[in-house]
Amino acid sequence: MTAAHDERLARIALGQLAEPGDVRIRHLVDEMGPATLHDALMNDRGPDGLLSDLAVRLADLDPVGDLERARRLGIRYVVPGDDEWPVQVDDLGSCEVVQDRTGAPLGLWVKGPLRLDEIADSVGVVGSRSATTYGAEMAGGISAEVAATGTCVVSGAAFGIDQAAHRGALSAGGRTVAVLACGVDRAYPAAHASLIDYLAEHGAVVSELAPGCSPMRSRFLARNRLIAGLTRGTVVVEAAVRSGALNTANWATRLNRPLMAVPGPVTSAQSQGTHQLIRTGAAELVTQGSEVLELVKPAGEYLFEEPRGPERRRDRLRSREAQVLEAVPVVTPAGAASIARTAGIALVDVARALCKLESGGLVSRGLGGWTLTEAARER
Repeated sequence: MTAAHDERLARIALGQLAEPGDVRIRHLVDEMGPATLHDALMNDRGPDGLLSDLAVRLADLDPVGDLERARRLGIRYVVPGDDEWPVQVDDLGSCEVVQDRTGAPLGLWVKGPLRLDEIADSVGVVGSRSATTYGAEMAGGISAEVAATGTCVVSGAAFGIDQAAHRGALSAGGRTVAVLACGVDRAYPAAHASLIDYLAEHGAVVSELAPGCSPMRSRFLARNRLIAGLTRGTVVVEAAVRSGALNTANWATRLNRPLMAVPGPVTSAQSQGTHQLIRTGAAELVTQGSEVLELVKPAGEYLFEEPRGPERRRDRLRSREAQVLEAVPVVTPAGAASIARTAGIALVDVARALCKLESGGLVSRGLGGWTLTEAARER
């Protein structure tokens, strides 16, 4: 058995000994290494000479069997040093503790053909489980636009915004990854079993938790840091003031990665959290995928074109010509001298401007003088 294999087994065991992101285990692994720590805990004894509770629990674990069972289910275990390891999650190791969670994962269980080293160019899209129709449409639209460029969309497969994000990416023929708070062999929520199965067949389903593990409230907080850690930036679409999506936003901020938020109606409780992020300057306001891409891609790769209204003939006029045009009556014809007095411009300049306006189809000359054309009346 190689040292690398021993370390892999040690990471599997330690990952089941404590909750994902456990501060103490993470610090000890960084200090001692997973294999050394595992051996030390296996032989840990109390003052009475009996094996400690941790040693007994470790002895009951079967990482070799876990790997074999996972293999039969088409699940792989990826650890630091593997070619597939997503190196961007290592940045979590330099983050401060958030709600008793910290650090990069010990390893990641993955089901699906999409390799984790291929999703460095990815965007997280998260938000409220009780999403409004507006929120679901925004999440789906942004995800579709982002995924259409080949950028992977990462979310949590939950109700509401997460589901809309995954489906939006799939509708554009793009790649999407679900990060779960349970084993990758389980579907949570159960109503999304078909979606999660589809992602496991065509994308990837990822978790720190070993196959068979159940979802727990604290595990969603640990899961949130993975979504932020795997992606270049995070978009929050609808989040109430106590939404778990704000926890993901907190991790994105601590990683110094772009945090974006989609505004909603000011009367919507589901958007109070996103509005707070925007108001405090924690998040950039975004309304479409192109704005997201401009923020997460290398400088100059995606430049968002500022929206402009349709150009009209009046927009191309010089200031003097525009001033003369404003003095031309709509219905009752007026002579050049009358227009000059109204515009406050010399008659010779008015005559010259009227000729240019006539050639541009903005004024017409009749027996009684000058009037505006239909084209000039358009606003």
